[in-house]
Amino acid sequence: MLFSNTFFLALAAGAIAVPNPNPPTKRSPQFSFPSNLPSFPGFPTGGGSTGGSTGGSTGSFPSSGSSTANDVTNNAACKDITVIFARGTGEPGNIGSVVGPPLLKALQSKVGSSKVAFQGVPYAANAAGNANQGGNGGSVMTSLVQQALQQCPNTKIVLSGYSQGGFVVHKSASSLASTPPAAAVIFGDPQNGQSVANVPASKLKEYCANGDGVCGTPRTFAITPAHLSYGNNASDAASFISAATGVTA
Repeated sequence: MLFSNTFFLALAAGAIAVPNPNPPTKRSPQFSFPSNLPSFPGFPTGGGSTGGSTGGSTGSFPSSGSSTANDVTNNAACKDITVIFARGTGEPGNIGSVVGPPLLKALQSKVGSSKVAFQGVPYAANAAGNANQGGNGGSVMTSLVQQALQQCPNTKIVLSGYSQGGFVVHKSASSLASTPPAAAVIFGDPQNGQSVANVPASKLKEYCANGDGVCGTPRTFAITPAHLSYGNNASDAASFISAATGVTA
């Protein structure tokens, strides 16, 4: 599914601390924004850089389907698969608009809507969260996993996230040693290349588009159109989830 590049997501990566006898003053990472990308809520318009501070003109996301999914918190009927999804920085609702809605639609098409529950993670997903690796999103995602399993013990849990949501998946997976997810799928992950806790490699899918400085090499954290392209991977991700969970149409 194609999406227009009429908005962008700002993403920061948490720096790995290196011991230093004379440590520098702690600073937020700096990110560059090409001048041909439009404004985004909470970030500067046009070119330049930011460490995650607000300012400048702001814009908004265009509608691309429902940006909210609450099958777990609404205690909907048990489904074979339950996806817990963390949106990217500043996206609307709790599943955003770049990846969440197309992934939900593709998975429903792949295995049948009667077999899919989808729940967004209601975390801040703001600029500050980038520097803090998703803030409290990981604990919120973990709570949703536990709630889903309490309601539906036989459902297959899939953790998924986009951009800053990748931090959330990594954090949550680390706290789920006793109840590991059936699969994890991350798009534009700032921690791409790192293991996702106890999720086996065969159950993990990372999507990193060519030219995406957030997840690629070199890790420049420049926001480019490639970082907005992951809706195109929704169908392939749905196929992976079906195979990883063993749930088919």
